[in-house]
Amino acid sequence: MPSFDTVCEPNMVEVRNAVDNAAKEIGTRFDFKGTAAAIEIKEKEITLTGDADFQLQQVMDVLLNKLAKRNVDVRFLDKGDVQKIGGDKVKQVVKVRSGIESEQARKIQKLVKDSKLKVQAAIQGDAVRVTGKDRDVLQQTIALVRKEMADLPLSFTNFRD
Repeated sequence: MPSFDTVCEPNMVEVRNAVDNAAKEIGTRFDFKGTAAAIEIKEKEITLTGDADFQLQQVMDVLLNKLAKRNVDVRFLDKGDVQKIGGDKVKQVVKVRSGIESEQARKIQKLVKDSKLKVQAAIQGDAVRVTGKDRDVLQQTIALVRKEMADLPLSFTNFRD
């Protein structure tokens, strides 16, 4: 039976490289000299720090620019709230989304089931496996899921014939 997996996995190597490039640019830019502007990554959390909300937004713009240059979808980022830390400094934690949440997986499964295509969708951990009778039906399913779930940065892997 032909099948494929629907997953939501960022390329963490590219994310790390983008954060490193953003940190390098922040260190050399004139408008960030002598300020608390910084960016760092630990596991799947990116921490932005700055002197004010405006500067935090500038750091975020630099990060988004570097991610776009490295072909990393910005929909993987889950921005947290801006928090005040010592003095007048602020920080923001941005989580890198990985895996499909169970609610989203159920939505995808229901979408595939309601589509009247001859395929079955099964939730497997943080991925959704879709199996069907032939390749054409699976390609129609991929097109449908891409169109309906546009807010998620989905990729389709493990395509078996």
